[in-house]
Amino acid sequence: MADLLPSMLLALWDDQDMHCQHHASGACRSCSLLDTPYPEQIAHKQGKARALLDQTPGMTALDWLNPQASASTGFRTSAKLVVGGTRRRPTLGILGPDRRGVDLPGCPIQHPAINAAAPALKRFIRALDLAPYDVPTKKGELKYILLTVGTDDALMCRFVLRTRDRLTDIRRALPELHRLIPGLAVVSANIHPTHEAIVEGPDEIVLTKRRALDLRVGDTDLVLGPRSFVQTNREVSSALYRQAAEWAAAPLPDGRSPETLWDLYCGVGGFALHAARAGIPRVTGVEVSEQAIASAIRAAHTAGLNRDAARFVCGDASAWAKDQDPDARPDVLVVNPPRRGIGPELAQWVEHSGIPRVVYSSCNAASLASDLRAMPSYRGDRARLFDMFPHTPHTETCILLSRGS
Repeated sequence: MADLLPSMLLALWDDQDMHCQHHASGACRSCSLLDTPYPEQIAHKQGKARALLDQTPGMTALDWLNPQASASTGFRTSAKLVVGGTRRRPTLGILGPDRRGVDLPGCPIQHPAINAAAPALKRFIRALDLAPYDVPTKKGELKYILLTVGTDDALMCRFVLRTRDRLTDIRRALPELHRLIPGLAVVSANIHPTHEAIVEGPDEIVLTKRRALDLRVGDTDLVLGPRSFVQTNREVSSALYRQAAEWAAAPLPDGRSPETLWDLYCGVGGFALHAARAGIPRVTGVEVSEQAIASAIRAAHTAGLNRDAARFVCGDASAWAKDQDPDARPDVLVVNPPRRGIGPELAQWVEHSGIPRVVYSSCNAASLASDLRAMPSYRGDRARLFDMFPHTPHTETCILLSRGS
């Protein structure tokens, strides 16, 4: 299948072969496709997504654009580091088969700023005598360190702790942490007391004066709070936002320019703000996270957009959409749901909404196909695969839908 891809892109990808000592030694198998040449990886992913959608009514005539490839290394701008080992010899990486920490120094898929910060974070753990959390015994204090790279390689660092017992010590030691990591911008502590598979708990305490990380994604300056979702691959997500905005702002079938857009599951506003920049006069974003909405509002203000031009609402996407006046429904709907998809309830609402254009961005082609089967009034015009997660089976598929007559 690789020979179906443009030769220029294949040449680029062939130059991106990656060697990882952790994969070679068997210490980490997170990049399960690393032994497969990258052109074959992306061709297989597109073929799988295409096969799923080809079986869906209304999707057989999709125009598949060239896939958006990723850099092979250094692409991961957000990282969840499992803290393991001991107070004197902490590890930062993943959980191994024995449910204890595996150290992954210099992980090649992580952004250089994340890898550069890891040794300093180990020194900080040793200096504070912080006990790494041990999953088998359910003892210890520090569970994870979550790092995100922002504009100019500034860092946000979140310590996920079992209790509040060491908060004062961490706060007092912040000057030393800033000395160890000069690019550190935002530091917070997340309190996660329960022994669960989820990464973080409900309580977040920001420990620095700066409470949010500036993040340039595509053509928009976003603002990221500690608990706001952001894609882990900034370069590919930039291409995704630009593509979605281009599709959203194109003239409608009746020749009109779109005037209104709703972005459901909007996160910190990436799709909505790019659509506003592309020329749609009024955009509305809906997201259940209060902090994400606060970040989106701040980003809109930074972009010079007033509330009439860019409105962001905290609420459940499905419930909010159903509560709106049918006469106020938009020209364009953007949905970017979690892996489960939008589900039958919202899919049925879209089916009966009369909205002429839908842009659906999905991280799970199976749930995308299921949702599309519940929306038979829409036909697929274009689709494009965005490889957010090289060396793994995961992808992002964006599809442009038009309502049939």
